[in-house]
Parts: sequence; structure tokens; C-alpha cells
Amino acid sequence: MKRAELFASLSRQPVYDLAVVGGGATGLGVALDATLRGFSVILLESHDFAGGTSSRSTKLLHGGVRYLAQGNLSLVREALAERATVLRMAPHLAQPLPFVMPSYQWWQTPFYGIGLKLYDLLSGAAGLGRTEFLNAARTVIALPGVNAHRLRGGVKYWDGQFDDARFALALARTAEAAGAVVLNYAKVTAVRQQAESTSARFEVDVCDHFGGENRTVLAQCVVNATGVWVDELRAVTHGRVPQAPPQRMVSPSQGVHVVVDREFLGGETALLVPKTPDGRVLFAVPWLGKVVLGTTDTPRQDLPREPRAFEEELDFILSEASRALSRPVRRQDVRSVWVGLRPLVAPPQNAEGSTKTLSREHTIITDPNGLITVTGGKWTTYRAMAEDVLERCFDEGFLTARPGGLTERHAMLGAPGPGAAAAPIYAVPGLHLYGTEAVHVNECPGADTQLGMGLTEAMVRFAVRHEHAQTVEDVLARRWRVLYLDAAAAAAMAPGVATILREEGCPSSQLEEFLGLCQHHTMSTEAI
Repeated sequence: MKRAELFASLSRQPVYDLAVVGGGATGLGVALDATLRGFSVILLESHDFAGGTSSRSTKLLHGGVRYLAQGNLSLVREALAERATVLRMAPHLAQPLPFVMPSYQWWQTPFYGIGLKLYDLLSGAAGLGRTEFLNAARTVIALPGVNAHRLRGGVKYWDGQFDDARFALALARTAEAAGAVVLNYAKVTAVRQQAESTSARFEVDVCDHFGGENRTVLAQCVVNATGVWVDELRAVTHGRVPQAPPQRMVSPSQGVHVVVDREFLGGETALLVPKTPDGRVLFAVPWLGKVVLGTTDTPRQDLPREPRAFEEELDFILSEASRALSRPVRRQDVRSVWVGLRPLVAPPQNAEGSTKTLSREHTIITDPNGLITVTGGKWTTYRAMAEDVLERCFDEGFLTARPGGLTERHAMLGAPGPGAAAAPIYAVPGLHLYGTEAVHVNECPGADTQLGMGLTEAMVRFAVRHEHAQTVEDVLARRWRVLYLDAAAAAAMAPGVATILREEGCPSSQLEEFLGLCQHHTMSTEAI
């Protein structure tokens, strides 16, 4: 069923057991888990799947080295176990990644090395490789682009890396294949708690992003998983009796990432500076043929859909990267800039403190009107977060408890089965990201027609026909990650993609909006 037909049919659907609002990591995780337990589920996303924070991460699956330094061993242990699960679930989208911390003082190698040995210990059987102490020569071999001046050595350890947006898409399509209804560009405008005598506890009003039509969905339970925007949905959720406006849950933090050519780092090993002069962390991570530099942690009070980097954030990343690398990073070297808003759990009103001290762990609350809200957390632990959310639904009596743990064993769409042969080497770079579906991609017209940056006409058609893509941005930002790798290349490719979208019957390719977004992702845009 096409998206427009599906939206038109919403009011004719029966009462759902669960309505999930938010198509990012957490919401998609909840939808898949609940569907596999046999519940009827609908997921509604106001924009595209992973269109907000969940496509703008540092692309790492990690236990949290900084949390280890804070002594939060339980959080690190849980995240390391979940890291192993994700790597096993989707080997076509997630792989182990070696990191090196270079040392410039005599004490740094043993100091950080001992902590990372503990990281290994907490990983147990889920470890990806043992921590190694490197001398200066071996550090340069691992990191050809590192600043070798006064380099004493380094520490090598292992974490994971993944394609966040494509992983989110795989979650959405896996849930859909299991029986869930997943719908992007469907904004929830209001949630109303119904009288106890009615057949459903909640009415959910939904507006179509493209046509402006409205529908109402009935559900026994509603989960608010809208990330940094959870407080907006809480404000339009109405109980049987009037209540005071809810206290805000989220204190947003902004993380900025800068992308440069792979030659700045060299090799396939990531660099980590655990403590810059002002106490922050800096990454230089190889990803899809480029290098991602970041990230920052800056408080922000507004919640724009497309946040921009502050000048001081860009200065910090370029300055610290130039200190860490042998080749200075200049503004003209930057291929793309992206900003993600992190939904950090807010302190009580009138409390003070920076976002670095706020909780990265997830928080779940139930408002008096019955809305269940989850926020915080990180990509690595999305599956554990989903299980916790459903446990809350059971505890509140909104759903009847059913055994869980199914997502740990359920195959993700596109993932090769156990014991499968190694992925073939494709003529088109990046086709391996489709996993077992690569053959179906090439069955679409235009498999031999290149649009640039590894994207083929067939991939665009597959994105529309099977991956819920509606706009140029959907294709070039999330189905294929060109916008996040090279904004100028994305702008050059956009007209060709728009033509194919029109041929595939998309109502609005939004070409002009995307070209403005490409400018937004370059260093030439004036920061706010």
C-alpha cells in the first residue's frame, strides 16, 4: 500500500494496542519490540525516520569511555553488551572499529591504558579486541595523519561503528515486515485520554505533512519517543480532567560534527583525544571514505529542526583537530557540517549545571493523563531502552505483559543469516550496506546509471518503492549519506534525484528546500 493510501485509511483501522510517536532510535526500537511480542502497533513520525538526532550521531556503538572515567560501571557494562548485540544483528551496517589515544606525556599511556584494560574486562566475551600499548612508531603506523611532534606512544582499543540512519530505516522496515504500521511525514497534533467506558484509552490526531489532511487513530497505550521534542507532545496531550502544564523533561545539548577528506587521518583507525585543554573530548573517525571530526556539547534552549553550529563550536573543532593532526584543518577543507540535538534529562527547575553533568541514561515517566514518555539514552542502548519502555506499559496496566527478549534474536531486514558467506565485492561502492537486499536494488531500473558519490538511479528508485523515501533530502541525507559527507556534491546530485522522484510519483521532491539545506551544511553559511 502506498503511503498516501495508508494515511487515508488510518481512521478506518481498528484500535491499536500501542501507538508510538517518534521515528528515531527509541521509538523504532519500541515499535519493533512490541510488534514481535504480538501487539498491534502503529508508529507515527512527523518528518522522516531518523530525521532528527538519530541520523546525526557520531556513528559509534560504544560502552562510553567517558562514563568509565566517571565510575558508572553498570552503564558501561550494559552498553558493551548491547554493542555486541547490535553488531551481531546487522553486520552489514555495523562493524568493529579500532581507536588510538595518542600520548604526549609519559604518564598518559599507562593512565589511559589501565582504564581501557578495565573496559576490556567489562566487555567479557563481548569484547572486540584487546587493548594494546603502542610505542610512537606503531602509533604513527596506526594513525598516519597524527601529529608526531613529541609523540611518546598511544593506546589502542576497540569499539563499534554503524550507519545510524540506515540502521533506523532497517528497524522501521523490520517492524513493518513483522506487522507494524510505520508512517513518516505524519505529525501528531494532539493526544486525548478517553473516558474509561470507551473502547480505546486514547485518540491520536494525525496530520499529513504533504496534503494537510487529518485523521484520528485509536490506541490503548501511547508512547512519546520524540527525542528533544518530547515536551511539545506532552503539552498537547489532554487528560480526562484539566491539569497543570507538565514540567519540562529535556535540557537540549548541541553536538557539532565536521567532515573532511580521509587524507587528514589516513588509514581506517579512529583517533580519540580524551581530554582537550578545556576538558572536552575530540574524535576523528573514518566513515564512508571521509573523516568525521567532533563533537561538541553546548547547551541550547531552542529546538530548531535544522540547528546550526555556533562559531565557537566550529573554532573549537578546527583548532583541536589541527593540534591533533599533522595537517592543519582549515575552513575550506570542510566538506560538510552537521548538528544534532541531544535530549539530555533536565535537572529540576531552578537547578544549575552544564549539560556535561546531565544524565545520558534514559528516563521514563507517566504523566497523569496516561502518556508514557521516554527520553535520554543513546543509540547503543536503544534495544534495552525499548524493553524498559514496554515494562512501564505493563506496570501501568495499559498493556498485558508478554515475554520479551525477542529483538536480540530476530534478524534485521537485510542482515545475512548465521554462517553466511562474506559479503560479495560489488562494483558499486557501498552497495554492501543493503545486505541481502542488494540483489533487489539492482533489479530496479538504472542499476548501471551513476548519479555520483556511489549512488545509482536504481538505489533512488528502491528508496522510493521500498524504503519510504518521499523527498530529495530523504534520499541524499539518510538513504544515501551524501549530504553528511559532501554538501556540495549533494547539491550537484539533487536535480537528478528530483527527476527520478517525480517519475516514481512522489508528491513533492522539495528540491529547492534541499538546495538550501546543502548551503546550511557548508562552512560558508553564517553561524548563529
